[in-house]
Amino acid sequence: MEKIAPQTSQPHSLADVDLRLLRVFAEIVNANGFSAAQVNLGMTQATISAHMRHLEERLGMRLCERGRGGFYLTEEGRQIYSAMLDLFGSIDRFQNAVSEAQGELSGDLSFGTVDAMHTNRSLRLDRAIEEFAKLAPQVRLSIDIAAPQVLSQGILNGRYQAVLMPSQRQLGQMQAVDVFEERQNLYCSCRHPLFSVEEDTLTDAVLARQDFAGRTYMPQGPICGIGFNWHAVAAHMESTLLLILSGAFIGFLPDHYAGPEVQRGRLRTLAKDRVTFNDTFQIVYPRKRPSRAASLLAKAILSCQADS
Repeated sequence: MEKIAPQTSQPHSLADVDLRLLRVFAEIVNANGFSAAQVNLGMTQATISAHMRHLEERLGMRLCERGRGGFYLTEEGRQIYSAMLDLFGSIDRFQNAVSEAQGELSGDLSFGTVDAMHTNRSLRLDRAIEEFAKLAPQVRLSIDIAAPQVLSQGILNGRYQAVLMPSQRQLGQMQAVDVFEERQNLYCSCRHPLFSVEEDTLTDAVLARQDFAGRTYMPQGPICGIGFNWHAVAAHMESTLLLILSGAFIGFLPDHYAGPEVQRGRLRTLAKDRVTFNDTFQIVYPRKRPSRAASLLAKAILSCQADS
């Protein structure tokens, strides 16, 4: 990969790099391209391109490729992006520490969660956010929806201060608090051959022969004692639902999320008395003491869930 010559013969120290340019770069990566980042940045594509050229010149390396072939990070770009997340996490923790020392709650709180939480009325995440906003009006809350493996990595690199996700094998740098359990049932769509068969014919062998849509973060071992025929994977509930609605696959969904489609007659629960399991959801923090803002949001989530 061709290098971009730095402006001077001396390597730049961290203090020489403009943080604003790094934040532009972060937004481009998060949006997966220059065009998609325009709205969030409030900049024209030409301005964004100029900022990226300036950053690459200051660092003396090519960070990304953009053009007809699409947008992708170079190897150097991936390394800089990973280090940049660590940097921003440290800055956020410093700002939060200053705010706490001053006796006020302000700054930013980055919170991550998996999708399909809005239909879980026992969780009442909307009420928890409302309560948090009243208690910490000066805190700017940022919410991101991502797959569990992305959320776990985000806790480690400082991208998130707290996340809500299914229980995972936690690393040493994390601590977790159980919040609720979510029932997962097996479904097929009205376009699938199993939709109209009798319940007592849905043996494990029959279910195991069907093409199955699993999740990217689950091990491809037996589920409820059945060795499913993994033929598709998805990281989010919406994409899993689309796969199931196609009629080509069966798969698991949260009961609260699939419920409306069952009522419309578009989904059927398969072997619901036998092929079902619970996912334990947790609020996860970095191993060290969470910020006051993160603790306050967690308490609001736990309180609203307990009151439901």
